[in-house]
Amino acid sequence: MATQNLGGRYTFPGTELTVHRMGYGAMQLAGPHVFGPPKDRAECIRVLHRAIEAGVDHIDTSDFYGPHVTNQIIKEALHPYPKHLLIVSKIGATRGPKGEWNQDHSRETLISGVHDNLRNLGLDAIDIVNVRGTGLDKANDKFDIRPSMETAAQLQQQGLIKHIGVSNVNAKQIADAQAIAPVVCVQNMYNLANRADDALIDDLNKQGIPYVPFFPLGGFSPLQSGKLDEVARSLDATPMQVALAWLLHRSPNILLIPGTSSTGHLEENLKAAELELSDEALQKLDSIQDEAKK
Repeated sequence: MATQNLGGRYTFPGTELTVHRMGYGAMQLAGPHVFGPPKDRAECIRVLHRAIEAGVDHIDTSDFYGPHVTNQIIKEALHPYPKHLLIVSKIGATRGPKGEWNQDHSRETLISGVHDNLRNLGLDAIDIVNVRGTGLDKANDKFDIRPSMETAAQLQQQGLIKHIGVSNVNAKQIADAQAIAPVVCVQNMYNLANRADDALIDDLNKQGIPYVPFFPLGGFSPLQSGKLDEVARSLDATPMQVALAWLLHRSPNILLIPGTSSTGHLEENLKAAELELSDEALQKLDSIQDEAKK
């Protein structure tokens, strides 16, 4: 298993928080459809232990994964937490009795979401909380993020949140959020085949703000491409490893949080940080977005 480098390091702006660029996303620690308990809780705990042993120091989570389940597993596995570990959560949604995803940006839900995270993670304050916008594959341009940011900023002033990020947002919403409080990271959907945020990533890089792509492997519809397969064969790697390596090459401000509930899959993901991509390979991979548009 990869235990060194893990893609290099990055420091969140205006903070002393420095992490390896290859992190871990905890969403898949919950049951099917991110709802209820996992089939193998012991394996989930092993995944977390192995991630920390390998040098992962950035875990992305939310209390609406499960709900509550993922955070409870993280606490069981890792609390008291290593001093170097950064935990990032998010607010702005709830789950229905059958696992429905309900977007909810009311002040009450945002506040209760922070307290749920604190309780189930066993924390007094959360390192970073992402204020979630609406939409999934792209931001909802009609969403006004300012009321949610104002609530998050108040929670920050109370000492419950150390830093604030944003998720599912466009450039204007980021600027609106920054007018209320510093934004230390942005989390949107982005991968080889979904590159609508190319310009945004470059702009954030100039600002020194990390961009954290969710669904870096395609999410519920895994990436499939003949060119991706070809590059993977040439490197004796899996297509998903190459997709992750491409993201690390795409921009120095990209931080990865691939998720899994399998130790074997975890090892594969982490090894992606060791892959070197030639100019020819990068050219082939960059052309995949054109295939996706057809």
